[in-house]
Amino acid sequence: MTEAILLTIKLAGITTLILLLIGSPLAWWLAHNRTWYKEIINAMVALPLVLPPTVLGFYLLLAMSPQNAFGGFLKDNFDITLPFTFEGLVIGSVIYSLPFVVQPIRNAFEAIGQAPMEVAATLRASPLDRFLTVALPLARPGFLSGAVLGFAHTVGEFGVVLMIGGNLPGETKVLSIAIYDHVESLEWTEAHILSGGMLVSSFLLIFLMILIEKRWGRLN
Repeated sequence: MTEAILLTIKLAGITTLILLLIGSPLAWWLAHNRTWYKEIINAMVALPLVLPPTVLGFYLLLAMSPQNAFGGFLKDNFDITLPFTFEGLVIGSVIYSLPFVVQPIRNAFEAIGQAPMEVAATLRASPLDRFLTVALPLARPGFLSGAVLGFAHTVGEFGVVLMIGGNLPGETKVLSIAIYDHVESLEWTEAHILSGGMLVSSFLLIFLMILIEKRWGRLN
């Protein structure tokens, strides 16, 4: 039980960090770019919101398979096999939770508007300086909300992690899979403990996000 909890926290933490790193520039691009294909990229980012997790997991499993181009390239050149590994879970979790991080950050960037950036430009701040010293601090609530949502969503994954990782103790058996195992084995007490813990932690994370948004709203 403890092993599954620690593995889930590790997966959610690594996934959230990666999502913040890749989601920030993507959210900035979506917020400010005016190219015709922007909405196509936006739809691709948002696809996990409506796509059944098992479908996403199935196609990711196929893509990672050594019998296909991407998985075969990794296997032949780097001797890396992703299916049924923790690394494979991280990749699947990043793709599955991407819209939950990108969208709040994008909304925060759009709420800033152009005026602060234009003022910084008149002070001869470079584009990178404007992004780091103006946009990022002003978009802080979006980053906090995105981090909370990304972490919570990753903790609650089931379909994607089951398809990609299976049920390997200590490697891919996260909390949601452990709960499923306990229910399947009629171990109701263990299932109640884990499910109740996830229910309480999810509530606290959402409550934290609400407090962050309300506090930022008062500051502005």
